[in-house]
Amino acid sequence: MATSSITHGASSTGEAAERRFYLYLAMAMALSIVAGFSVQLAMGRSTFAVPPVFHLHALVFFGWVALYLAQNMLIAGNNVRLHRTLGMLAYAWIPLMVVVGIALSLTVARRTGGPFFFDTNQFLFSNPAHLLAFAGLAFASLRVRRHSGWHRRLMLVAFAILTGPGLGRLIPLPLLIPHAWHVMLAVLLIWPAIGMIRDRIVTGRVHPAWLWGIGALLAVQLVADLAAYSPWGIAATKAFTAGTPGGERPMEAFIPPGFTL
Repeated sequence: MATSSITHGASSTGEAAERRFYLYLAMAMALSIVAGFSVQLAMGRSTFAVPPVFHLHALVFFGWVALYLAQNMLIAGNNVRLHRTLGMLAYAWIPLMVVVGIALSLTVARRTGGPFFFDTNQFLFSNPAHLLAFAGLAFASLRVRRHSGWHRRLMLVAFAILTGPGLGRLIPLPLLIPHAWHVMLAVLLIWPAIGMIRDRIVTGRVHPAWLWGIGALLAVQLVADLAAYSPWGIAATKAFTAGTPGGERPMEAFIPPGFTL
């Protein structure tokens, strides 16, 4: 999230409008994350009485949400200098997110086997895979930060990946078993789809960054699925959760007795 190729501010009305568009879309994406977790907390399905890694995860990931919003606000306000300076935090924050995110995934797999509407093996492999896809796209965005078209689009696809848990708490995933994970993936791709539609309307073409970003995420998901449902992946999941509460639930997604939406 470092800088745009426009070093002296927005050079045209079109550039300023595009910056505002990405700010509004960033705000909507952040709101979907906050709404998803808030709704579940209000319904009593979430609690603060969890191990420390959950709280650390919330701090680190919501910190990124705040950073992404701030960066979009700064560039929309034409404060390029502070946008560049603040963007340097991303180089340390992204690896921290991967480490903390994977630690939480492993903890959840052993603690509960993952959300009951996901297969445990799919959760165990796909969650880290999505984190790695996020990191890869975010770092790719930073690498091409002087090319604003690529930079902002790749970073948006990366951020869209993080909206999955929030969106997943807003849609009835238990009713979508056994396709809940892939439905959640399709829903989070709505965000880049909105960007693609705007590109088509405004410029008459879809920027290739969208195709690279979405293609990378889908490729990572395919690899995660192949690994998770291979004999090795199933055996690894059983071995990892053996002797823990997560190993006691069915590996396949299921509806708990007495569950209601």
